[in-house]
Amino acid sequence: VAHCKGFFFCGQEPFVADEYIERLAWRTPGGGSRGGEAFDPKRLLEEFVNHIQELQVMDERIQRKVEKLEQQCQKEAKEFAKKVQELQKSNQVAFQHFQELDEHISYVATKVCHLGDQLEGVNTPRQRAVEAQKLMKYFNEFLDGELKSDVFTNSEKIKEAADIIQKLHLIAQELPFDSFCLMGFCCYPLSSPGKYHDLECQLIQEFTSAQRRGEISRMREVAAVLLHFKGYSHCVDVYIKQCQEGAFLRNDVFEDAAILCQRVNKQVGEIFSNPETVLAKLIQNIFEVKLQSYVKDQLEEHRKSDAEQYLKNLYDLYTRTTNLSSKLMEFNLGTDKQTFLSKLIKAIFISYLESYIEVEIGYLKSRSAMILQRYYDSKNHQKRSIGTGGIQDLKERLRQRTNLPLGPSIDTHGETFLSQEVVVNLLQETKQAFERCHRLSDPSDLPKNAFRIFSMLVEFLCTEHIDYALETGLAGIPSSDSKNANLYFLDVVHQANTIFHLFDKQFNDHLMPLISSSPKLSECLQKKKDIIEQMEVKLDMGIDTLNCMIGQMKHILAAEQKKTDFKPEDENNVLIQYTNACVKVCGYVRKQVEKIRNSMDGKNVDTVLMELGVRFHRLIYEHLQQYSYSCMGGMLAICDVAEYRKCAKDFKIALVLQLFDTLHALCNLLVVAPDNLKQVCSGEQLANLDKNILHSFVQLRVDYRSARLARHFS
Repeated sequence: VAHCKGFFFCGQEPFVADEYIERLAWRTPGGGSRGGEAFDPKRLLEEFVNHIQELQVMDERIQRKVEKLEQQCQKEAKEFAKKVQELQKSNQVAFQHFQELDEHISYVATKVCHLGDQLEGVNTPRQRAVEAQKLMKYFNEFLDGELKSDVFTNSEKIKEAADIIQKLHLIAQELPFDSFCLMGFCCYPLSSPGKYHDLECQLIQEFTSAQRRGEISRMREVAAVLLHFKGYSHCVDVYIKQCQEGAFLRNDVFEDAAILCQRVNKQVGEIFSNPETVLAKLIQNIFEVKLQSYVKDQLEEHRKSDAEQYLKNLYDLYTRTTNLSSKLMEFNLGTDKQTFLSKLIKAIFISYLESYIEVEIGYLKSRSAMILQRYYDSKNHQKRSIGTGGIQDLKERLRQRTNLPLGPSIDTHGETFLSQEVVVNLLQETKQAFERCHRLSDPSDLPKNAFRIFSMLVEFLCTEHIDYALETGLAGIPSSDSKNANLYFLDVVHQANTIFHLFDKQFNDHLMPLISSSPKLSECLQKKKDIIEQMEVKLDMGIDTLNCMIGQMKHILAAEQKKTDFKPEDENNVLIQYTNACVKVCGYVRKQVEKIRNSMDGKNVDTVLMELGVRFHRLIYEHLQQYSYSCMGGMLAICDVAEYRKCAKDFKIALVLQLFDTLHALCNLLVVAPDNLKQVCSGEQLANLDKNILHSFVQLRVDYRSARLARHFS
């Protein structure tokens, strides 16, 4: 069985020893695998021994067969190796023959080339001689005055005729005229325009006809022939002229020009050997003829009569021309197409651009003045002359606290003389001017021109409108003793602040990009700084408005506060939490605080509110010292001050709140028991105050004259 491992039966399944023994035992009688039979080990052993012998015989037979096949294989391998060696020898012989053949072919080729050179050396002069003979024949025909050759009489051979005449024309120009005259010949037909000119005209006419028919191939042939003629440039001119026929039928000449150039760009390379030159000449013709006449018609109509329309047309036409130039940059126009197109644009607009900024400034000045005058006329207001002094004059007036810039107080009837519509119109006009300046100014003049436009904006918006409104607002501030005064100056401040933000936005958005890299930047920033400083000085002068507010509070306190408020007749029948005067003053103060916050921004708000808060505190402090206080009146005064302190919190200024906290602590001296006066005076809020201040509040008590109170306080 061991010898049979790995064998296949019937070429089907692999041999498995265990299964093979199992099948053998099953088939053997007495093997014990079939039911009902007694197991007979001897018979099974016998069967196994016999079977092993059979397998050994089979193994020997197969082994002999394998040895025979191995011997046969070795024999065939030797024969194959011998055959390969023979083939290699044959291949070497063939390779040697191939090398010999290659050397022979190279030798023959060298001989053939040499022979070809010799033949060419003989044939070239012969061909030249033949060609010269033909030219001499044609030359004779011209000298005789009779053109008999088919090449001159057949219109279909115009290309060959052109080549011959071109050559004869060159020969005739080189030959001396006197020698022909001496020999009795006349070369007039060749040296004069004659046939050369006639043929040239025929070629140009043929080119024109082919262009009208749209025959590109024929146009290319004729153009190639004309390339050596003097009239080649005329051929290009004819092509350019015919290209433009019917191309400018719409109102938009710029779009028509772009479409025409795109169409010609696709076609010109198929016709001419130098397409970039032809296309450049077409573009030059469009700019110098079509565009220049169109621009002139559009601008000259309004140049002297309507500056606004003139500037709009100039900006629009220049923009559309530069946009067209940008589209044309896509085409091949030669080496320096940027300079080429720039020169064409400059040639059209040079006379208009040189005077542009003067027209712009003149228009901006008249337009801005008209906008302002229209506004003041709508208000039935005659502008007053205002001071023209500089910032130093304003500071001096502020320092001296002279009355008001415009003299006596005037009644503005609540009008601020500031208009958002006017401001928007002025800024819009200036914005358009900046855009035109950016587009139309030479780069070297751009910062200078932008600065001039900015100066116009400063003059009419900041000086003639905002500054005038501030001056008028200052003049309208009522005196501090006026009753029911209307404080319109804060409305002026509020609107001026809003307008200046718009002015600052235009400064950053439209002016800065034009001057950011020039010396004019520092000049503009300084001018803007001077404007801000001048306005801030006038706002500081408007601090007189606070005097009016304090005056209004005084009127309220004088009218509403009664002496019996703090010394009631019936101490046990006081039903109010704080006095009516306190309620009205606090209501008035809260309105003014809100108005100040809405009118100003930044540090200006805190500065004005601090000044108002300090004055408010001084007013209440002095007001409280005008009365005598009973015990219940002192409690009511404390309640009033508590309400004032609550009002002071709206200021959101630490100093103001601290002042009212101290005042509230002082009012406690009006009600504290005599035995506790020293303790209260040495408290945290009152310890640092002057003793005279403490004494002045204690003196306001109705019981101050009592010996007990005086003794305790001393």
